Amino acid sequence: MPQRLGGLRRPVRGGRALIAIPIAWIVAVSVVDDLSPSNIYLGSLLVAAPAITPLFGGPWSVALVAALAVVALTASGLLRDPEQLLSSNDQAQIIALVLVGTALVIFCVVRERRAKELAQVRYVSEAAQRVVLPPLPKEIGPLRVASLYLAAEAEAQIGGDLYAATRTTAGTRLIVGDVQGKGMTAVNDAALLLGAFRIAAHRQANLGELVAYLDRSVCWDLMEPGETNRYGETFITANILDIPDQDGRVQMISCGHPPPIVQRNGRPTTMDTLHPAPPMGLGELAHPRYHVDSFPFEPGDLLLLYTDGVTEARDSTGTFYPLAERITGWTENDPDAFLGRLRRDLLRHVGGHLNDDAAVIVIERTATRRA
Repeated sequence: MPQRLGGLRRPVRGGRALIAIPIAWIVAVSVVDDLSPSNIYLGSLLVAAPAITPLFGGPWSVALVAALAVVALTASGLLRDPEQLLSSNDQAQIIALVLVGTALVIFCVVRERRAKELAQVRYVSEAAQRVVLPPLPKEIGPLRVASLYLAAEAEAQIGGDLYAATRTTAGTRLIVGDVQGKGMTAVNDAALLLGAFRIAAHRQANLGELVAYLDRSVCWDLMEPGETNRYGETFITANILDIPDQDGRVQMISCGHPPPIVQRNGRPTTMDTLHPAPPMGLGELAHPRYHVDSFPFEPGDLLLLYTDGVTEARDSTGTFYPLAERITGWTENDPDAFLGRLRRDLLRHVGGHLNDDAAVIVIERTATRRA
């Protein structure tokens, strides 16, 4: 935490050299005013010195420059007519300069306090992300993995999108999902589902039993105590996958979530599900029978799992991000390199800021299982 707050102070320290600019302005105005005819008065220009100092300085720098400006203005008035005290006009301008300097100092104090609060918010959100949504390991059994989370909230690093992976005796189980809504409620709902998945993923015998368990957990956990008649007000879309260690077909149950994409030799194939299930949280209403779909995933392929924050990202004209179209022809086989290119392309499409949380996982199956 101190290091992060210190990072906010470094630009201020770096800007201290720029204090020479308002000080040089004070000296220049004072010299020119002293050399000018008595009917030309330039002292009022000194207010520009403390006015520009907050651009690169903190409250102490502003106070110093303002004090120097007041001294210079007072000296200018006395030198103009050393036989009498400051005129009423001089006194009024000095008072105005003091008030301006005081206001600027207060502004800088409030600005620094706000910057520290913002640093604390970001620190807490990053800590929450590491606990609730830690990055996936780079290697999971025979799989090489890269993961990315982009939160839409400007001052947060985590939202309602989720992903997790766990090992089983024969392979790897993954979940990628999206909670309805935003903010801390969505974060809490995502944490509940991830907790249930991590507990049950290696216990349930098959994928259908696992998804049924997760749906029941969502139905009960996302409802306020005593509100047993309010099913369906909150739901979570998700894809749950079983990837065997040995070369074989990936099993998947899709609960209203965007389909995965398999990239092979630069050609993407969208793996649409034939038996979609309702989103989690609606099972008590629909009483679904979970059917397992499957698709091939061979060594050298890349498997893309993502949330709708990717495919529904819009550019300035309102055009959605065409994921399959954009990645056509990409030949990167390394998950990190592929994900880095996807991140840059997505942010370039939206102009640097997403309107919804987005999560992406890129997985490669290696030719041989790694220890």
